[in-house]
Amino acid sequence: MATHTDPLAPLDLAFWNIESDEHPMHLGALGLFTADSAGAAQHAADLLTARAPRVPGLGMRIRDVWYGAGGAVREPAPAFDPADHVRLAAATVDFHAAAGALMERPLDRARPPWEAHVLPGADGATFAVLFKFHHALADGLRALTLAAGVMDPQPDLAARAHRPSEPAPEHGLLSWLPRPQHLPGAVRARLGALGQALDIGASVARATWPVHSSPALTALPTGSRRTAGVVLDLDEVQRIRKTTGGTVNDVLIALVAGALRRWLAERGEPADEVRPRALIPVSRRRPRARQPQGNRLSGYLIRLPVDEADPLTRLRTVRADMDRNKDDGAHRGAGAVALLADHVPPLGHRLGGPVVAQAARLLFDILVTSVPLPSLGLRLAGCPLAEVYPFAPLAQGHSLAVAVSTYRGRVHYGLVADAEAVPDLDRLADALTRELHEVATAAGV
Repeated sequence: MATHTDPLAPLDLAFWNIESDEHPMHLGALGLFTADSAGAAQHAADLLTARAPRVPGLGMRIRDVWYGAGGAVREPAPAFDPADHVRLAAATVDFHAAAGALMERPLDRARPPWEAHVLPGADGATFAVLFKFHHALADGLRALTLAAGVMDPQPDLAARAHRPSEPAPEHGLLSWLPRPQHLPGAVRARLGALGQALDIGASVARATWPVHSSPALTALPTGSRRTAGVVLDLDEVQRIRKTTGGTVNDVLIALVAGALRRWLAERGEPADEVRPRALIPVSRRRPRARQPQGNRLSGYLIRLPVDEADPLTRLRTVRADMDRNKDDGAHRGAGAVALLADHVPPLGHRLGGPVVAQAARLLFDILVTSVPLPSLGLRLAGCPLAEVYPFAPLAQGHSLAVAVSTYRGRVHYGLVADAEAVPDLDRLADALTRELHEVATAAGV
């Protein structure tokens, strides 16, 4: 019987090919649940194992193929066994320490590239689940859909989780390319793609120089990982937004800039000339549409105003840069470099994977990503999800990545770092909490 295969899209193929043992390309999320019994963690593991075969996508593996000029395909895994992916760990007193050790381990590329690790709390009152998904299998929103499929049933969960992507207005180089209506559609498409690629390429060239980053954000890859989490009050963030203008996301990004400034100062490192380039991923998924597998991503690129001492000036600077990116649209600019993957043949991804992995350090200094979660309460085995920390992939040459989600009135930052380069990640987490209070005080809220 023939097996249905789905060729990997160019961006998925790029993520698949840049992985190495020192540079695992998976994203994750650590969910903390309130246990209702001593056996809650075991029950949760049993439910995850039983439900996984019913979730489309979790039984799909990725297989390299050399026909078709070096691509890869997504196909149903023969004899898929969810017990190979769901593991019950020993009890722990530190969920983040356990998560960091597990995030170090590359996923088994011969199997569907995901894992769920159930971590019982030593206190018996809590347990956690660490989900890991290879970036070639899912971006943040797709991973949310897959993880939600093994939670206790909730109505319309996937639709609530998605937000519309922003339209890209026509401007810049593309606006003067000849596109008369009598040209064939294929010609118009090629001209549009060429204009987009040239716009992105020019922006990338401008973004790679000059660099005003910090050595603290740079690291030779060791494969080691450390994670930390921060919980903030969303109402306090909203009050700041209403007073200063902009969006909640503007405030959350500005908090990262201020926390980095505090962290560097406590390390004894100068921050007055540090303006690291932050890549802000932007989803291109459509709300309530059938969600394709893999990645649908573009991005914005901004300078984090770490060098600015005044918290409100930092916030205004972030808001202005984000507004400028939104005006330009998510399909142009240096942050949209992922879209160039569409113009590279599969063999180019296969042969150029190591080069692409190293190029991330030239383009940006830190990833700051937001993963929206549904506002309704999630449960597993009847146990409520109390906290959830998203973890972004750590690009090669980077020492830190930041992901953030809002869930049930609270903001959750998930920090991932190279454990050898950033042994003091908890100090950065603490700096985020203190930064929120400083910004709130400065804004008079």
